[in-house]
Amino acid sequence: MTRDTEHTTQVIKTEETGDVISLRKGQLVVIEGEDKGRKFRLEKPQIKIGKKEGNDLLLSDKTVSRNHIEIEYTSDSFLLRDLGSTNGTYLNGTRVKEAYLAPGDVIKLGNTSIEFQAFSETVKIEPSENESFGSMVAKSRKMRQIFGILEKIAPTFATVVIEGETGTGKDLVAQAIHHFSTRKNRPFIVFDCSAVASNLIESELFGHEKGAFTGAIKSRKGAFEEAAGGTIFLDEIGELPLDLQPKLLRALEQREIRRVGSNIATDIDVRVLCATNRDLKKEVAEGRFREDLYYRLSVVKINIPPLRDRPEDIPMIIEKILKDAKFNRTVDGGLRVVRVEDDALKVLQRYQWPGNVRELANIVERAVSFAEGNSIAKSHLDYVFSELDAEEEHTEKLVMDTDLPFKEAKQKLLDVFEKDYLIDLLKRNNNNLSKAAREAKIDRKHIRNLLKKYGISVRDDD
Repeated sequence: MTRDTEHTTQVIKTEETGDVISLRKGQLVVIEGEDKGRKFRLEKPQIKIGKKEGNDLLLSDKTVSRNHIEIEYTSDSFLLRDLGSTNGTYLNGTRVKEAYLAPGDVIKLGNTSIEFQAFSETVKIEPSENESFGSMVAKSRKMRQIFGILEKIAPTFATVVIEGETGTGKDLVAQAIHHFSTRKNRPFIVFDCSAVASNLIESELFGHEKGAFTGAIKSRKGAFEEAAGGTIFLDEIGELPLDLQPKLLRALEQREIRRVGSNIATDIDVRVLCATNRDLKKEVAEGRFREDLYYRLSVVKINIPPLRDRPEDIPMIIEKILKDAKFNRTVDGGLRVVRVEDDALKVLQRYQWPGNVRELANIVERAVSFAEGNSIAKSHLDYVFSELDAEEEHTEKLVMDTDLPFKEAKQKLLDVFEKDYLIDLLKRNNNNLSKAAREAKIDRKHIRNLLKKYGISVRDDD
């Protein structure tokens, strides 16, 4: 594999930046009755419907009550409420007093049927004057547009879906939203939907009671209860199994959860933020994600652009990495490297960054370890990229080594993984065995044996 670092830097024009945010909107369409064909946008906090003058949606149907229903629009839901009507209110054929609306629901009032529709409306946001938000920095127009909307929505209760490729910093967006919200002094709980076995997700999200299943030796709070009063960040929401999506939807609509093994509902007061590297709209169309849950979550949807589309942000990001990273500290606490030379910076701005900001941070860390002085030169990057190419070639050869018997091939791969994992682990912990063992959650005795196996020497102290 070779990296092309010679082509010219792409200039991203403002008019090509695309959409950065979409807001969920709702409307009512009369599909049966005297007012058939009428449409009404739901934009006010409260909408009243009936045949009496003064209603927001005035109907001609004489079988409709004077003040029949109201629809309350909060930051993340539309709640229908019957106002004591004579003939009642029916939602999808069932009489209701109060119910949350989902796309496609049909409301029947007397002889009139009204369909509730939801749609996304793309909004262009003026770029923020600030070149930072939370721990993120950028000067590109697209990112400053995102900073602009984050400044507006952070103090609200709005549910947010953050989309973008792996490594673009979706977790930093979620952290920043929480930090600038009114809940910043309350818990910020991260739940990675892709990191928990499917049979344990319900328990991890909602908690469980003692004896609810084999191994449940005591009652335990779930992520929603842990986040009480604060924010829950559902990372990789696109990985949530289909059979659990209705339970999450119910929790969001009713603002309550039930622990596994319990019939008692517990009220929840949490703000929900989600992230995914999938296109959830496409997932809905292909039947892998429920439309009603997508609708409930995507009150505000933000798409983080890949790093290759905003090379002008790279100098600022590198400057922040060098300033904040522990790997760039000298023994007395100063900075080892303070700048990137111009020719090296051009290389970084031309590279396509498939791993985005996370990959950039990794490249900078490696380059710092090769730097002799206080700057990163092009020669340091050439060495780093050649080293990475060699590692990838080595990995590809190992994966393709199918001539060995199964057990030998498996052990060979395991040995490579163990050694590489330990080297990286120790590097992050400055070769301190105790710290490394704590981070990896491995007993010190076991990790010492592995180090001995691979001939790796470290100090065994705190």
